[in-house]
Amino acid sequence: IAAAVDIWARGPAALPPPRQPRTPVLPVEGERNVLITSALPYVNNVPHLGNIIGCVLSADTFARYCRLRSWNTLFVCGTDEYGTATETRALEEGLSPQELCDRYHAVHADVYAWFRISFDYFGRTTTPQQTRIAQDIFQRLLARGFLLQDTLEQLRCESCGRYLADRFVEGTCPFCGYAEARGDQCDKCGKLINAVELKNPQCKLCRGTPVVTPTQHLFLDLPKLEGQLEAWLERTWAAGDWTSNARHITRTWLRDGLKPRCITRDLTWGTPVPLDGFRDKVFYVWFDAPIGYLSITANYTDQWERWWKNPQQ
Repeated sequence: IAAAVDIWARGPAALPPPRQPRTPVLPVEGERNVLITSALPYVNNVPHLGNIIGCVLSADTFARYCRLRSWNTLFVCGTDEYGTATETRALEEGLSPQELCDRYHAVHADVYAWFRISFDYFGRTTTPQQTRIAQDIFQRLLARGFLLQDTLEQLRCESCGRYLADRFVEGTCPFCGYAEARGDQCDKCGKLINAVELKNPQCKLCRGTPVVTPTQHLFLDLPKLEGQLEAWLERTWAAGDWTSNARHITRTWLRDGLKPRCITRDLTWGTPVPLDGFRDKVFYVWFDAPIGYLSITANYTDQWERWWKNPQQ
């Protein structure tokens, strides 16, 4: 504040010279290097003011502030395009998932351009770079023993010849009796549901009756990481700026003990799983989507690792 008052008193001549933009923006030795991302908006709808205010606008404001301070700043974002919601919307609109993503990615890009959001790069998750990086991270986890195999019971529609993801199933809520509950949640009572718990389940595609069928899936072995995670959290909580709410939620997860997390799905729209026995599956969107921050940066510059694997700068 004192420095700002001093410069204000001395006038514009006291301001540092404006930074000359570089393309691509890469970390510079000896300078303050800032990488900014905002949450990747999901691609299956038109963005509204809530999307922009909730994450994009605050990141844009901070990016503009950093540039005014002459800090070396890269601001990236993009559309999150894999997952069941995209498949569902594509069926409703009579398009392929890729056609739907192409349409709504363009809509998103136009909306943010109209609001003059100052992205250095606005990308997407359906790219070869996303596949390469996600599969590489998967292979590293596999080689280090952080993955498990287990059997899940899922609903399968024999008429459609496919396992049904949560959003492709409707039925009667086992808790409140609501007749149009989804396979992941009841919109009436709000409780989370396992699709196999639904009464009178129906396939949303053909209205047939699915049957419970076992299927093999891969899980991230989070319990194996619990000790390392706790030690890391103690260090970062002591030195960092975590909010009290973030600390409370994280402590709750650890207090209850971490559970293995399924990272594969019986879908066709997603990043393929590169492992024999699982090549007909794709990665669960919440394993895949966060990697989009890396792959979007990689589509911006082939030197993306200088941003993501460079703690010294």
